[in-house]
Amino acid sequence: MSEKKKLGLALCGSYCTYEKLFGALPALAESYDLVPIMSETAAETDSRFGTAAEHIRQLMQLTGRMVVTTIVEAEPLGPTQPMDALLIAPCTGNTLAKLSHGITDSAVTMAAKAHLRNGRPVVIALSTNDGLSGSAENIARLLNRKNVYFVPFGQDDPEKKPCSLQADFSRLGAAVEAALEGRQLQPVLRQA
Repeated sequence: MSEKKKLGLALCGSYCTYEKLFGALPALAESYDLVPIMSETAAETDSRFGTAAEHIRQLMQLTGRMVVTTIVEAEPLGPTQPMDALLIAPCTGNTLAKLSHGITDSAVTMAAKAHLRNGRPVVIALSTNDGLSGSAENIARLLNRKNVYFVPFGQDDPEKKPCSLQADFSRLGAAVEAALEGRQLQPVLRQA
């Protein structure tokens, strides 16, 4: 039996999508050796969708690893502890902007920077309320960047949140597989 590929799993603060993400993790864990990473905000913030401690416990239970939560812990993930791919799920508009402009100020952005410098794929599972407004330019920039791929996404609530975009969390595994093959899973924009 072949060894599983190593997949970094980086979570940002779109807490409303965590239930979908945690539902998809068992299937990902069957195919990949998961390395859990959380932005400092995600690792410290309690919300109406659960406490930070509960989310960390779930990640540790599903991955069998301690969660990386600081820049210092994330830096070796590129040069000395390389991963085959990095999945940022969910990726907020804030983190998307930082990735688009090369800002490294969290465990997630450091993991992405460390990973990209080795020429390996970063897969973004978008979840932002301003995807069709303030974040649109950053989405376009990253869609054209080498080694950056998106999980197919679309509007999650066109009536109440007309600018909001969210990845199709049922397609995480397919998007990672496509990225490992050097291609963007199509169509990027899913139909409602």
